[in-house]
Amino acid sequence: MRRIATLLAALVFGIGAAVGAETVVSTHAVYGEFAQRVGGDAIDVVTIIPSGFCPAQYDLAPSDLAAVLNASIIFYSGFEPWIGTLADAAGSAATVIQLTGEWNTPGTAIAKVETIRDALTDQVPTEAARFASNADTYIAELRSLEASLRERAEALGTSEVAVVSMAWQLDFVSWLGFQVPVTYGIPANLSLRDLVTLTEEGQNAGAELVIDNLQSGVDFGAKLAREIGAIHVVLSNFPGAMPFTATVVDLMRRNAEALFSAIEPVSAESP
Repeated sequence: MRRIATLLAALVFGIGAAVGAETVVSTHAVYGEFAQRVGGDAIDVVTIIPSGFCPAQYDLAPSDLAAVLNASIIFYSGFEPWIGTLADAAGSAATVIQLTGEWNTPGTAIAKVETIRDALTDQVPTEAARFASNADTYIAELRSLEASLRERAEALGTSEVAVVSMAWQLDFVSWLGFQVPVTYGIPANLSLRDLVTLTEEGQNAGAELVIDNLQSGVDFGAKLAREIGAIHVVLSNFPGAMPFTATVVDLMRRNAEALFSAIEPVSAESP
């Protein structure tokens, strides 16, 4: 594993264990927020990957190893190639929980929140009532957001709009009702031939938008939008990486508004 030997050496030379509340490690900011909202001040949450980084390319630091050593629970998605090796190398006794699948719609987020609530309850059963109350409050926020965004999507007629989407935003875009006849993968893996093919497919589908994912890179999507003659819209899968996205709820609202603004008719100016 890359840099594990260096990290272990750094640990030996003075990285100490934290004392206090249960330490919960999340590999990324989404699960970190879910855990913090459920756990409140009964837990300390450490998030490893900054929101602007591609998880597969993140380079571990000594503080990451220390966090894992001190953790009671580790939450991860599965796209972090280093998490298992990190936990093993650190000799962590933490419970390691993989939460697979999407989280970027209210429904998928709620499912993850419920799993985290149950995991925290198993770890700290004396706080079960608090965890349940905190989870219910957060879930209510997500359900309210879900209702408002769906209402707006229906009013704007998203079901009549065809788009091309980066695969990591497909779940969210489809949930808002857009037609997604064409998707594309990680831009670093795509060639000029792929650009030509996707351009033809997008034009044939009458795509009005090309929807990109910030963390995977946006240059390819920008070129594709120009070739198709579509509007380029950039979304994020992690809070904090773009303005006005401090929380997951903020992020979903901002992503939705970016899409709505791109298709909303512009009011004519008064004469």
